[in-house]
Amino acid sequence: MNDIRATVRLQFHRGFTLDDAAEWVGYYARLGISHVYASPLQMSRTGSPHGYDGIDPTRIDPELGGEAALERLTSRLRAHGMGLILDIVPNHMAVGGSQTSWWQDVLAWGQESPYAEFFDIDWHSPDPLLAGRLLLPFLGSPYADTLCGGELLLRHEPAAMDFHVAYHEHRFPIDPRRHGDILRLAEYEALRDLAPRFDALQQREDAYTAVNDCRHELRQALAEPAAQQALRRALALFDGSTGSGAIRLHDLLEGQRYRLAWWRTGADEINWRRFFDINELGGLRIEQPDVFETVHALPLRLVEQGWIDGLRIDHIDGLADPRGYCHRLRARLGQLQQRRPDGVVRHVAIFLEKILAADETLHRDWGVDGTTGYELMNGISALQHDPAGAKPLRDLWRDVSGRTADFLDEVRLARREVLDSLLASEFEACTRALHAIARHSLATRDVTLAAVRRALEALIVHFPVYRTYADDGGRPELDAPFFVQAMAGARCELSPPDARVLESLERWLGGEAPADVDDPEERGLRRRAIARFQQLTSPVAAKAVEDTAGYRCAPLISRNDVGFDGEHFSHTPRQFHDANAWRARHFPHGLVATATHDHKRGEDVRARLAALSENATGFATRVERWRERAAPLRQSLVSGPAPSPGDELLLYQLLLGAWPPTLARHDDDAMHRFAERLARWQRKALREAKLRSHWLWPDEAYETACRDYLLTLLSCPELCEEIEAAARELDLPGALNGLVQTALRLTVPGIPDLYQGCEFWDYSLVDPDNRRPVDHDARQATLDEQREPMEALTNWRDGAVKQLLIARLLALRCSHRDLFMHGDYRELPLAGEQAERLVAFLRQHAGQQLLVVVPRLATGLLAGAKRPQVPPAQWGNTRLSISDEPNCIWQSMLSGTTLRVTHESIPAGELLSEFPVGIYRRDIHRQKES
Repeated sequence: MNDIRATVRLQFHRGFTLDDAAEWVGYYARLGISHVYASPLQMSRTGSPHGYDGIDPTRIDPELGGEAALERLTSRLRAHGMGLILDIVPNHMAVGGSQTSWWQDVLAWGQESPYAEFFDIDWHSPDPLLAGRLLLPFLGSPYADTLCGGELLLRHEPAAMDFHVAYHEHRFPIDPRRHGDILRLAEYEALRDLAPRFDALQQREDAYTAVNDCRHELRQALAEPAAQQALRRALALFDGSTGSGAIRLHDLLEGQRYRLAWWRTGADEINWRRFFDINELGGLRIEQPDVFETVHALPLRLVEQGWIDGLRIDHIDGLADPRGYCHRLRARLGQLQQRRPDGVVRHVAIFLEKILAADETLHRDWGVDGTTGYELMNGISALQHDPAGAKPLRDLWRDVSGRTADFLDEVRLARREVLDSLLASEFEACTRALHAIARHSLATRDVTLAAVRRALEALIVHFPVYRTYADDGGRPELDAPFFVQAMAGARCELSPPDARVLESLERWLGGEAPADVDDPEERGLRRRAIARFQQLTSPVAAKAVEDTAGYRCAPLISRNDVGFDGEHFSHTPRQFHDANAWRARHFPHGLVATATHDHKRGEDVRARLAALSENATGFATRVERWRERAAPLRQSLVSGPAPSPGDELLLYQLLLGAWPPTLARHDDDAMHRFAERLARWQRKALREAKLRSHWLWPDEAYETACRDYLLTLLSCPELCEEIEAAARELDLPGALNGLVQTALRLTVPGIPDLYQGCEFWDYSLVDPDNRRPVDHDARQATLDEQREPMEALTNWRDGAVKQLLIARLLALRCSHRDLFMHGDYRELPLAGEQAERLVAFLRQHAGQQLLVVVPRLATGLLAGAKRPQVPPAQWGNTRLSISDEPNCIWQSMLSGTTLRVTHESIPAGELLSEFPVGIYRRDIHRQKES
């Protein structure tokens, strides 16, 4: 089987199963894909649309077809010389509900459960109501209201001989050691007699296994219909809608290893680690060897069987020790290499979902193959944004929205808000962990909890990266500059006494290696504080940057996406080349992507908005006119105008970016579908911004008014006509940018990843819009047509030209694998009047050369064009220096024509005369022989 050469990310769910995917393996093989890159396949919640809410990592999800269907898919893949990459989720599992047996067991038995150490739970909370108990913030209203409203229903489960409290989809198990509190109320002697048997379990160390005998006796007693009836009557005595029933049920619940609570208490008081701020996802302690082995048993077995060639690790920054985890995983994979079947690759790739901030690089000592490619998405996007558009667009945002246009200012404000609200409990846990270190030493025992809290908040607010990776050996050198930067920012806002506390925090959080601390107790306290801190900064960054500031500071929303650097509006070609050269040297086999299941705007939406940056002043003028003409459509609410000026400006950006080239305003059905998709995006955007609405306290009146504005705007003939005309101006430059980003993804160092459906234009919005069903029939039919490049380019609106480009470049990657997998990377010099509007580079390996030249910021060169291609004459005297050797012959990989270079440079117009991008190959040895 081939090594991983190119991947396609497929989103599996019960509407698209493993057998469904097997039907299209032939299509993807013909397209040039080497590996299907699957969303999580291990068992998740019923009806899960994404698989990241796993309930049993030891099984392939039956909704997807189970392991038998996975075998059929892998067999089909192998028959086509392809393989499979599996997305795994070691950080968390679904909790709440009733489907995760491990979690249910912990609720029933508390710390005595064999799974108690699987989840990251603080069993020693300073809150007396939570000592040895979990907070379960799953109630839709305050506890007393839910209890007395009769919503908590005590039930018996005959199959397991257990009791639980049912609440909507949730089941809260009753500790078997407290079953006697129920049975002694039964008016049936055999049941009452069993109450002491269950009570006695409270004093037994082997209660977890001894309970089976008690259950057996209970099952025998309940064989009598009279006993069943008596039990039903006893359960009715716990009806919370009656005064005595509420007291009785409350007393029963008080004896459990959990405390039921209103969902709003979670942010402030939860005592177990979540995935970000999501109460339904509980953090795993994957750093524990037994947890690691249990969670990874299935994927490791599939690797050994040869079914899996690579693993994608979700949310690596959520783990306590990412470096240690990667080393352990690589070691386990290494043990399995020689046991894999003949004919499959020995090396199993590890790809990390890791967001890298500006100037941050992936640690090179983790034993992984690379990231999932967010940094390339950001790099191409920044390359395609016009730096000249930054100031007018920032001025427009500031003047219209009334908010700052400084992205970092919004990020710091959002970080503070997140620490004070969504992640307050996690923040307090970290504060207490650091305060415990202070109290342990005579030198710092007078440092107060409040002082630690102030210093820690300032440090996190100014943190420039998602997290650092200190461990027992201290803080890695690669992380030091980011910590220094955070410390400098924090000092500026702290008083001198708190600044001294900050210096202590720096030492405790990895400035000094815990391994060098003599006191074993302090060593343990420091390790715990480091883990708490590093597992806190990552979700703070995610919630503050992607999910808050990204919607509050949007001079151009295309620069705010997952893994993007919103602080920098654009990158120079030199920055782009330097990043590619670094990847070629250090992570040549990492994934590179321009679309993912997490993106907030489709790759071609971003491409269109990038083109908008080239006419920023014109856009500002239009917005001013549109807002004036649309004034009668706005509503005046007590909270202010609806939509707010900032939300209105965001909407105009998305209208232009997501408006497909094939959409006409007179097509009522298509316009209705478009409007509904935008409305769903708008509702999510309003809540993510957390200004006029919020996920925790949505303002439905404001959201409805904004939706009405959108729908009315698109039904207003004159305004809609103007917006459509503005959208049409982005069609050609947007499509050209889309082809350029496709070409770059397929030619820069790394393994190109295609997100499902993106062979055609991708005008998707934030999830779930970007997970809509893919029309594979249409894509296969277009591939079957085998259009010539010029035909596809002429009919560019249907997206077939993008598919053609992908297919031809993937075929090239297949036939010249070593050139792409091992080729170096060199920027090529450009000269002439349009030199700044081109990017060119050379890949070379073992006598094979690949030349890539693509336009950028080319809107002004498309005047009068009928297709997304710059007319050759527009390049004027712009030239590219290709080789020091005269009489070189290059073959176009898109048109098949040859190009003879008789001088050291060649006109750009010749390189780009036949197709919007230029991809040329040369065999040095063959030309020398001839």
